[in-house]
Amino acid sequence: LRVNQEEVPENCSNIQDEEQDSDISKHRQKIAENRDQMRTNVIQEIMKTERVYIKHLKDICENESLRLVVARIMKLEYTHKTCFTFKKCLQSTLQEPPFLVGAVGNAQEGFAIYSEYCNNHPSACIELSKLMKQGKYRHFFEACRLLQQMIDIAIDGFLLTPVQKICKYPLQLAELLKYTTQEH
Repeated sequence: LRVNQEEVPENCSNIQDEEQDSDISKHRQKIAENRDQMRTNVIQEIMKTERVYIKHLKDICENESLRLVVARIMKLEYTHKTCFTFKKCLQSTLQEPPFLVGAVGNAQEGFAIYSEYCNNHPSACIELSKLMKQGKYRHFFEACRLLQQMIDIAIDGFLLTPVQKICKYPLQLAELLKYTTQEH
């Protein structure tokens, strides 16, 4: 749209095109930076929840008295501590350039242990329920929790934690994938 009828010099439109191209380039750069920052935030959040989760597993497993009741959870804690490299894979992706391309996808074998745990969870809850009907066990478990300075949830809540955690992984990984470029 021209305001006046004078001819616009040829080089003036070229300058406008260059400015538009520059603005578009800056906008794309900003979008890429935002995506990278969001991806980093997602990875850090997953790592934070992983640290808390592993601490809960460790708290339960280090308490000798609770070991009799939570033998299956000990297997999960052992797997996370020694074999399962999910947390290490996440940490490696934050390095520049990423240390292990596709490392998170390669950690899937470590998740197989959850199948056994989740399948056995109902029977563990039944067993725990039988024990909790006796006051001495209820007081004993609470004393163990206090001695270990564990968070204030009932012992059956601790048994449920791995079941809840395995359900969160797909959501967290979907969020990570949302901010990961196709080339990564």
